[in-house]
Amino acid sequence: MKQRLITGVIAGAVFLGLCFMGGFWYHLLILAMSLIGYYEFARMTKINPFGGTAAIGYLGVLMFVFPWKLLDLSFPLAGEHGIWLVMLLFLLVTVISKNRIGIQQVSLLFLASVYIGMGFMYIAESRNTPDGHGLFWTFLLLASIWASDAGAYFVGRKLGRTKLWPAISPNKTVEGAVGGVIIAVITAMVFAFFSGGLLPLSNALLIGIACAVIGQLGDLVQSAYKRVYGIKDSGTLLPGHGGILDRCDSWIVVFPFVHILGLLPY
Repeated sequence: MKQRLITGVIAGAVFLGLCFMGGFWYHLLILAMSLIGYYEFARMTKINPFGGTAAIGYLGVLMFVFPWKLLDLSFPLAGEHGIWLVMLLFLLVTVISKNRIGIQQVSLLFLASVYIGMGFMYIAESRNTPDGHGLFWTFLLLASIWASDAGAYFVGRKLGRTKLWPAISPNKTVEGAVGGVIIAVITAMVFAFFSGGLLPLSNALLIGIACAVIGQLGDLVQSAYKRVYGIKDSGTLLPGHGGILDRCDSWIVVFPFVHILGLLPY
């Protein structure tokens, strides 16, 4: 518990400090987190994270998360064209290796590059929104996710009776999940109340629901594939907390989902 607390305080201070600063250094932190997350994914799926095949995935993650706008650059291809080229490179590996590296392996790495790359891309973009309120939007989503996690944990411990999905995550309960949704919605509503009209209550309601429901699904997704590979944590970077993917499993699905649905009113 002591190690977990120390790690949480240090990591939280670094992350929140750079988030307050914003700009290039925060984006660089998000980029580093995305690359470490991809490394963790490759490693726990028993794929050499430093092999030539995995390198294609690192390039895919870089394509998504690189601070193009902050450096006044533009990616030379449309986004979907870049994704297609990464996919093609992975498929060509199966041919060049004469199926020594099979379709299952490259499919996992391609999935990881999109899943992790797009997730962290939207985390970075939320801080750099064109309306200048990126810090507010970032904290809104993070606070709602954390509120959902805390609500699900404490309500589940106090009132939990019905297992939510025991085959994937035996400790989660339906009562805890509902508690997480309620606490997340209340948190988003508080942000709306103090936003001075920046965040309408209707958007806050939907954002709170999205952060809780999609965030809990993101947690279940990672629990599912960790169970397949028989591991508890995705990595060991954060002692007492696991790896980057363990800490950001909800973030990398919530941030894209909220942006894709246009729930942030900017």
